[in-house]
Amino acid sequence: MSVLQVELVAADRKVWTGEAQFVAARSIEGDLGILPGHAPLLGVLVAGEVRIDTGSGKETVTIDSGFLSVDHDRVTIVAEQVDASSLSQSATSQAATG
Repeated sequence: MSVLQVELVAADRKVWTGEAQFVAARSIEGDLGILPGHAPLLGVLVAGEVRIDTGSGKETVTIDSGFLSVDHDRVTIVAEQVDASSLSQSATSQAATG
């Protein structure tokens, strides 16, 4: 089964990187759900939650606003500010070493 390669970046740091089965975020045009094989997309995100389903757990962060890019099962989310306080400890350490 295919997976997504996800990178979540704040203006000052890489917040989270890893594989996921599903990513959800809210854009200016409504809610987005990204699965492997999704068509290429560039979206403007509004303030709210970004949810990442890793298959072994779920990670949630809150962003102020930003952009989401999808291309060839690679999802990149860039935001000015990211509240990552709800990330699991393993996810936080994975981003620090990634």
